[in-house]
Amino acid sequence: MDRDFLAQLRRIVGDCNVLDNALELLTYECDALPHLRETPAAVALPGSAAEVQEVVRACARSGVPFVARGHGTGLSGGALPVPGGLVVALSRLNRVLSIDIDNQRVVVEPGVTNLEISRQVAPFGYYYAPDPSSQQVCSIGGNVAENSGGAHCLKYGFTVHHVLGVEAVLPNGELVHLGGPLADTPGPDLLGLVIGSEGTLAVVTKITVRILRRPETVQTLLAAFDTIDAGGAVVSDLIGAGIVPAAVEMMDALAIRAAEAAVHPNFPPADTVLIVELDGPVPEVKELFDVVVQTCRRHGATAIEVATNDEQRGRIWRGRKEAFAAMGRGDVLRSVVVLG
Repeated sequence: MDRDFLAQLRRIVGDCNVLDNALELLTYECDALPHLRETPAAVALPGSAAEVQEVVRACARSGVPFVARGHGTGLSGGALPVPGGLVVALSRLNRVLSIDIDNQRVVVEPGVTNLEISRQVAPFGYYYAPDPSSQQVCSIGGNVAENSGGAHCLKYGFTVHHVLGVEAVLPNGELVHLGGPLADTPGPDLLGLVIGSEGTLAVVTKITVRILRRPETVQTLLAAFDTIDAGGAVVSDLIGAGIVPAAVEMMDALAIRAAEAAVHPNFPPADTVLIVELDGPVPEVKELFDVVVQTCRRHGATAIEVATNDEQRGRIWRGRKEAFAAMGRGDVLRSVVVLG
């Protein structure tokens, strides 16, 4: 990457927002899939959609390949740099632009974290449904690029089901608007094409998402089993009975041990644990939850814990959502070896 191109970038985004020092570039070598690494030639951190446009146009003129990056929490290598190329990091575009409770819409920039949307709308009784395990730190722009799901995708779907529209920069620098204020807009589903394309079709600079009203009640259960087959049989029976949980997640013995060593969720010792969550109107959830408990017992659950408050529910989900990160910690690996 020549000096003239770097000088162009600095004029566009400012000197301090262009990184080409070898030590600074280490941060951008990979996403959360660390065994795939590639050092970019430089990183640009634009602060607006207009700056993203200018950076992309500069790349197009100079023939410089680029990769857009959110917060780097993905697990598919979607933010992996191109050799000798540029990383366009969107972390500075981190504003919540508007909250429209009446129409159940929120407009954000791509650097806003997933969980921040729910925090912003919680006082109004709403939340944003997609909840990847990294929701505290992952960006909405990255969620759009990867079509992220989460624990509750069984009932509520993926990012593509909750994004109404985007503003995006095409590879030639053109700014386009896809989708709109309605869930289904006329014409080809170009929005669905962009969501999940890992930034290969456009760099998203603004996202309109739909929010949901919080359910009347939520019930969460953790059941332990001696075999993974028993846990799987519970899931099969529940779906066969027409019950669609808000979430259903399974962890094997290795994941349980890692989570215990890292975040201490106090799971029972078991080969497998199953987390089942129901939400909705109180009478419906109560009736279906009894079926879930009975199904777990019928398949030989060695322990059943029913969350009675938000703190207990949060502890159960923390054990599940922190499990992947826990597997990479040195102290956890040592604990797993000792426990094993």
